[in-house]
Amino acid sequence: MHYQGEAEMTRKAISVVGGVYHEQCLWPTWDQIWGSGGRAATAIVGHVDKVTLYTYARKETEVEFRVAAQVFNFDLVTTPTETGISFEYVHCMSTPVLRPALSSLPMLEPIEVQADAVLRFGMLEGSAKVDAKWCVYDPQSAFDPAPFWENGSKADHLAIVGNRSEIEAMADEPDPARAAAKLIQSGAEVVVVKSGPIGAYVHTRTAKPVLIPAYRSEMVWTIGSGDVFAAVFAARWAVHRERPEDAAEMASRAVASYAETMGLSSASAAELSRVQRVSASTVPGKVYLASPFFNLGQRWLVDEARRYLTELGLTVFSPVHDIGAGPAEVVGPADLAALDSCDRVFAILDGLDAGTVFEVGYARAKNLPVYVLAQSVTEEDLKMVEGSNCKVFFDFVTALHHTSWKT
Repeated sequence: MHYQGEAEMTRKAISVVGGVYHEQCLWPTWDQIWGSGGRAATAIVGHVDKVTLYTYARKETEVEFRVAAQVFNFDLVTTPTETGISFEYVHCMSTPVLRPALSSLPMLEPIEVQADAVLRFGMLEGSAKVDAKWCVYDPQSAFDPAPFWENGSKADHLAIVGNRSEIEAMADEPDPARAAAKLIQSGAEVVVVKSGPIGAYVHTRTAKPVLIPAYRSEMVWTIGSGDVFAAVFAARWAVHRERPEDAAEMASRAVASYAETMGLSSASAAELSRVQRVSASTVPGKVYLASPFFNLGQRWLVDEARRYLTELGLTVFSPVHDIGAGPAEVVGPADLAALDSCDRVFAILDGLDAGTVFEVGYARAKNLPVYVLAQSVTEEDLKMVEGSNCKVFFDFVTALHHTSWKT
């Protein structure tokens, strides 16, 4: 059992218990060692006087990550393991490939921590058994999130922070509001249900749920955004003892800042509060997905765009999915009729496919907003696109989100 010393208790301090993992992303390029624990500890060094991170780590990972701990000025306490774990993404919204496979990971003895304030994450190679006065628990498992109390963890004041599927699974209840109420009945003081572009619902024992909005950012980077939310929420609620809805508001602002910069640590509470933010809720509607789909790469990207625009809450019309192949006299009128029924266009312009370029021009003639992904298109070829007030993006996920926000 790890204990905080008497002298440390007079300062604002928090113990973070969570994984430190290797993360790789193809687009945009990302090759870092962070993980939930590492990212969270780094995020809150500007919010808490003393941050201590407890984690499992093999020797090579510990040596490399200890540099980050020194740079960002937090303490690192490791439990040895022989296994290095990595997450590999195609883009930041894609489902990662886990290496090694989860079924092959050996389960280690729990890391035990006793402290006044603790942020506990679920981990792949073991768990954290905590004894805290104030604890924030983020289960970090969409399929089998462990209840906080299952391994003997204790907290006088407990907040559970999770996405909708995690909260529902922990409570064995298919409705998020009822699931949150059930967890509160079981002993949690606060339950925060993260709900994607809608924001996060804060549930407490004594008040109606409060919706905290997610906020827009110029760039959108989502890997680790939930870690930042949990970390800043823990700093503001478990350490500074702010109201849970105020802590969640600050956490949401910190996520927007992180998504914009891909940078850690998080700005101070005063700095986060000063920035003017706009709610990131999806503007409902129907989007026309204009793109070539004549080879494997093009078809894969169309499928990805359709999937994630749908996840963001839009109705998507995709010619390849909804009309398919056919003669010009059939396909052309059907595509134009679909364009007339949509309120925005998402266009993949790479390759300068004639049909896609035509659809962009037709949409602008109809005064429909057009959001263009152009990663390998020359400035000259974009002249009419930009000159007709299309919104042009270089990053795929950023383009998807701005389409959903209808900026």
